[in-house]
Amino acid sequence: MNPHSEILPSVVEAIGETPLVELSRIARNVEGRLLIKLEYLNPGLSKKDRVARQIVEDARADGSLRAGQTIVELTSGNTGTGLAIVCAVLGHPFVAVMSRGNSPERARMMKALGAEVILVEQEPGSTKGEVSGDDLRRVDAVATRITADRCAFRADQFRNFSNFRAHYLHTGPEVLRQTKNEIDAFCDFVGTGGTFAGCAAAFKEKKPGIECFVIEPKGAAVLETGKVANKHHPIQGGGYAMAELSLLNRAHVDGYISVSGIEAIATARRLAREEALFAGFSTGANVAAALRLMGKRWRGKTVVTVASDSGLKYLSSRLWR
Repeated sequence: MNPHSEILPSVVEAIGETPLVELSRIARNVEGRLLIKLEYLNPGLSKKDRVARQIVEDARADGSLRAGQTIVELTSGNTGTGLAIVCAVLGHPFVAVMSRGNSPERARMMKALGAEVILVEQEPGSTKGEVSGDDLRRVDAVATRITADRCAFRADQFRNFSNFRAHYLHTGPEVLRQTKNEIDAFCDFVGTGGTFAGCAAAFKEKKPGIECFVIEPKGAAVLETGKVANKHHPIQGGGYAMAELSLLNRAHVDGYISVSGIEAIATARRLAREEALFAGFSTGANVAAALRLMGKRWRGKTVVTVASDSGLKYLSSRLWR
């Protein structure tokens, strides 16, 4: 039964229960099943809608967020879009703080949803469309100041346990139900690490043999190597060369995969042409990594990954030029 077949009280209740689709065309030359969770079909066109909803609902429930209180968050645009949606419905003013290096489509979408968007200049010498950890630290400083100035609630997605809970309680169990627990491996490009952490915990709790892989940008695989050769890459929303992500449980990481920006872009374009799946940079990285797994000892197995967000958020970027 379609979980959204009934009339919903608001768009917030439309978040989640996304389809799981087999990529039989792009994976036609490898043995096994490649499955992808279409998270870009959430109302805000990304997996971060789940995080936004969980953060706000949990904070309202425990009293740390008051009725009508302003919410502030640093964002590459996806969590911000999710928060703009949830805040509009639940009556919270929302301030999104974002680097100018992120795609302008995201800022426009948040503004359209009623958010106040504050854009922060990148570090000198940075490339537009390539947001580094240094750029993110600038954004964080501005978000911290605004939170204090406005006596606001900081969503704090990099450290807020509700980020983990969104995927542990919902995304992971949905995949297990949709596959009838028949999963052999999972991989995901990490930003905050919340999707990987929540899904990996849910998977391993149900079936410890499921192997879970962290994806990082080539040259900035700091979680794997502790080193950064090149902190600039085009895969927006993650790969900030942060050595520690508080939500990530290293015990659940079975391995690491590095994907170059060129490979991520090429695979995202193939997804659009061959599967009619119009997604962003990180989805390209996810599928590239999954295909690599299926060419090794996961040949003939079932590998699951995530379509993190929509290609509509990158129309002005190099991805679709």
